[in-house]
Amino acid sequence: MNKNDSNNTSGTNWEALAEMSDDNIDYSDIPPLTDEFFERATLRIPAAQAHNLVHLDPDVMKWFQSQGIQPTEMINTVLRRYIENNTRQSA
Repeated sequence: MNKNDSNNTSGTNWEALAEMSDDNIDYSDIPPLTDEFFERATLRIPAAQAHNLVHLDPDVMKWFQSQGIQPTEMINTVLRRYIENNTRQSA
């Protein structure tokens, strides 16, 4: 790599790209997503997010969603109160 290579980070014409519409994109070489594709597909969650996953039963999640507050915030509040109440009782 020479000095000119490190100064030129991109040869992209950003103005031309911004003016393009999605109609200009050629999708013809992309194979269709079939049922077989989805049967073999694997959900991959970044490790930073994976440790925060909690499975909730559908009826529990539906109830939290029906309360008109962000479900995640409300679930955290409920769990914090549970921890506080149980910490006081065991102390």
